[in-house]
Amino acid sequence: MSRRDLRSFLDDLDGDLIRVREPLDPKFEIAALLKEAQGRGRAVLFEQVPGFPGVRIAGNLLSSRRLAARALGTSEERLIDTYVARSTQGVPPVRAQEVPAQEVVHRDPGDVGALLPLMTHHEKDAAPYLTCGMVLARDPASGMRGMGVHRMMYKGKSGGGKRFGILLANPPLSLYLANAEAQGKPLEVAVALGVDPAMLIASVVKTGPLGPDKMEIAGALAGAPVELARALTVDVDIPARAEVILEGRILPGVREPEGPFGENTGAYFTNRCPVVEVSAVTHRKDFIFPALMPWTADVDTLLSLAGGAELLGQLKGLVRGVVDLELVPGTSSFAAVIAVRDCPRHEVRRLIHLALNIDRRLKVLTVVDDDVDPRDPREVAWAMSTRFLPERDTVIINGLEGYIIDPSSAGDSGSRIGFDATRGAGAQFDKIALPPEAAARARAVLSAIDKG
Repeated sequence: MSRRDLRSFLDDLDGDLIRVREPLDPKFEIAALLKEAQGRGRAVLFEQVPGFPGVRIAGNLLSSRRLAARALGTSEERLIDTYVARSTQGVPPVRAQEVPAQEVVHRDPGDVGALLPLMTHHEKDAAPYLTCGMVLARDPASGMRGMGVHRMMYKGKSGGGKRFGILLANPPLSLYLANAEAQGKPLEVAVALGVDPAMLIASVVKTGPLGPDKMEIAGALAGAPVELARALTVDVDIPARAEVILEGRILPGVREPEGPFGENTGAYFTNRCPVVEVSAVTHRKDFIFPALMPWTADVDTLLSLAGGAELLGQLKGLVRGVVDLELVPGTSSFAAVIAVRDCPRHEVRRLIHLALNIDRRLKVLTVVDDDVDPRDPREVAWAMSTRFLPERDTVIINGLEGYIIDPSSAGDSGSRIGFDATRGAGAQFDKIALPPEAAARARAVLSAIDKG
C-alpha cells in the first residue's frame, strides 16, 4: 500500500463512501448528518457547502475498523498487528517537489472564518471549532519536531477573525509551549487540515520525550514517506499534500476562556487556554475540509489504535498471560477490558494496578479470561455476572491524578477502579459452546442465504 493524501484515500473507498449532494450548513447540520451516519461505518463526503463554492467537507473517515484497515492497507483481522508492527518502524520524510497545500496563499488573512467552512458541532458549543487540526511545532529547547491533534476554538470578531483558543492538554506541544514561554517567545505552529488518515492516526500516537518522530511513523503507517515543505511565515515543516494549512504563533503568557465545547467524554468542557494568532492560510484549489465529530466511532478508532495498542504492548511485556485489550467505545478511553490466559488472581491484581497507573486516562478496568470477547459487551457483562464477586474482586486506587477533560474529577485528584472478572486459576467455570464444526457449517449456510 502507498497513499499520499486524503484525496487518494477517498478515491479508493468506492462503496464505503456516502456522497451527500444536498447543501447542508456547517453550523449544526453537517455535524448532525455525520452523527446519524455513524452506525453505517462509511465515510461521508459533502459535495456542496453553502457560501463556499467548490469546497467539500469529508467526515466519518475512521468510523469503523473496516475504514481504519483500509487506511493502513490491511484487513480488519490484522488491523492491530499491522499498526503495532509499523508504528515501531520509521520511514523518514522527504522534501516535496511540489506543494499542493500552497496552491492558494492568504498572507495576513483577516477573517479566517470567511475562508474556511468552520463547523459548529453541538447546540451549546460557544463557537465553531477545529476538531481534527494536526498541530505541528518544533521544541525551542531541543529542536525536535512534534505534532498532535488539539481542539481549536474560533474567536470570531473578538479575535480579529484570526485568533483561535487551543487546548494543549497533552505533550509534546504543551512542553514546547512551556519552553517557548520560558524564553518569553511565542511558539510557532502550523495546523494541517485534511491529511491522509494514516497520518492523522500517527499524530495521536503516544511517544516519549525523545521520539520517535511522528512523521516517520506516519510514513510507516502509510507505506510511503511523508512529503514535507517549509511553511511560508513560520519556521515549521508542513505536509505538502494537506488540503489546508494554518500558520501562526501561540502567544506567550496569554490565557483566555475557551468553551464550552462538547468533548469526547460526551459532556461540555470549558477551560482557560493559550491563543493562536494566524499569520497565513494556504490551501489547495477546491480544497476538501476535514470533519471529526467528538464522541463518535472515529474517536474510538483513533484512541484504540494510538492508545489501546500501545498500552497492550506495554502490559504484555510486564504481565504473563495478557492477550488482548479493548478500550470501551464511547468512554474517551477512560474504560477498558483486558483479556488474559491462565492468569492467577494475584497476577490479575498486579495487572490492574499496573494498567491504572500507566495510563493516566484509564479510570475503569475489567479483566476477563480469553474465552470472553473483550469487544462484546454482552460477553463482558456475562463475565461480570458469573465470575466476579464485589468484595473479593474489586480494586480501588485513590489519590491519583484526574484527567483534565473528565467531568467527574475536573482535573483534580481522582480515583480508579478495577474488576477481576476472571474465573481464577483451576476454577471450573467453563463457558458453554457449540462444536466448532457445527458453528462453521451454520455460518456457511447463512452466508449462502445472504448472497441469495
